[in-house]
Amino acid sequence: MVFHRSSARISRLAVLVAPLSLALACSSSPSSPSGGSTGTGPGTGGSNPLTGQTVVMLGAGDIGMCNRPAVAQTARLVAGLEGRLLLAGDIAYLHGTAVDFRDCFNPEWGRFRSRWHPVPGNHEYESPGAGPYFDYFGEAAGPDRLGYYSFMGGDWLILMLNSNIPAGRGSAQWEFARAELEAQRTPCTMAVWHHPLFTSGPNGPNAFMRDMWALLETADAEVVLNGHDHLYERFARQMSDGRPDPARGIRQFTAGTGGADLYSFVRTSANSESRATEHGVVRFTLRPAQVDWEFLNVGGATLDRGLDTCR
Repeated sequence: MVFHRSSARISRLAVLVAPLSLALACSSSPSSPSGGSTGTGPGTGGSNPLTGQTVVMLGAGDIGMCNRPAVAQTARLVAGLEGRLLLAGDIAYLHGTAVDFRDCFNPEWGRFRSRWHPVPGNHEYESPGAGPYFDYFGEAAGPDRLGYYSFMGGDWLILMLNSNIPAGRGSAQWEFARAELEAQRTPCTMAVWHHPLFTSGPNGPNAFMRDMWALLETADAEVVLNGHDHLYERFARQMSDGRPDPARGIRQFTAGTGGADLYSFVRTSANSESRATEHGVVRFTLRPAQVDWEFLNVGGATLDRGLDTCR
């Protein structure tokens, strides 16, 4: 059995893309590589049947800061949990060098190599081209040192995106995400990148990811996971302009709680539903048409939980 997305969902994508496609066809500029289907797990795109599987993803960013006990504490938490790891950037402080990866991240987190799916953060790009990041993660970082790729987690399309390079409408990365969403034949979508569009912390909002959010909302995506602000925050479903919309909006989680020094909240942003300044991870249980979430602190306590259904 193959799931076909609703005609309304596909037509919304077509309306969004048609004017851009015409403009690109008429341009005399060389075209950028589109990225194609670059999944590192089971292939994405139109051939995917529903599997009926339930999978677990553990999400956190802002991890490897030397001489911080929380790095080991979050690693011990992860070691006791099942699931694959979504690493939401700023993985090795302070400058993303080979030494930072060797000394500040690898001693506690290197054991999870077979489980992780990373995206880069701004600290990785403090080294030219994030070279040590791509060297350390190798094939797990996606193809061609672009920093974006996709994979299937059960019946979920998971887009791993790079918020440190162009992601606006018409960029190579936006086109890659558009192609993956157009080809998708399963109902649930999650995206991961470093810089949050919305935040109650000090480092945002990050409006340069608004076009990507708008593309995802047109495709009825469910969840966005970010890092960058060293705190935990969950938002209600909302649109790219910040309007609440429980029917068509996307739910954002910020989990910059992997071990680096925590930040304080500087405001309470609109639609923010849960906030915590503790280290830990978000556990996402991805079912064929539903997501359950829990934010677990390093002591194993559940500080936030809930569920949503896919559209």
